[in-house]
Amino acid sequence: MSCVPSRLRVAIVASDSQARSRLAVLVARSGHELVELAASPDAILTDDFINSSPPVPAVAIGAVEGDIAGRLPADPTARQIDAALRAVVAGLTVRGPNPQERGFGPLAEDGWPVLTPREIEVLAALRDGLSNKAAARRLAISPHTVKFHIESLFKKLGATSRAEAVVKGLKRQIVEI
Repeated sequence: MSCVPSRLRVAIVASDSQARSRLAVLVARSGHELVELAASPDAILTDDFINSSPPVPAVAIGAVEGDIAGRLPADPTARQIDAALRAVVAGLTVRGPNPQERGFGPLAEDGWPVLTPREIEVLAALRDGLSNKAAARRLAISPHTVKFHIESLFKKLGATSRAEAVVKGLKRQIVEI
């Protein structure tokens, strides 16, 4: 990860002049310098589809398709714009909340949940019928941390109970008996 300058040079790719003006205001409010695309910007802010991979990291506002490192909801704050631009310039991926996903819904990549190694260990402890305290002792973490991982598992697996999480983990061969 590279060092991100305090003030980024940001180009705008917009669908029309009104959108360009709105995005320019967001760039200014976020404390960054507005430059033309030909001026080698650090990042791009867009509301529009970019037909090919952008030449530098980009943040898209709203429902935008394409190979974009950052995506934010249609009404981001200047602070969100600043954070997203800095993150994509540093090589990270940014995804804003999806308003259609509320509560405990599955998070998936290619139809399969992406679990961390620790979440898999906690799922195995659930499979073994351990309480939060017993799982915490086995994994040398706090019961609060176990609870945090269980909530994450529920969300990622689309489960509403420990038993349902284990069944889904077994079906998807995340854990075995």
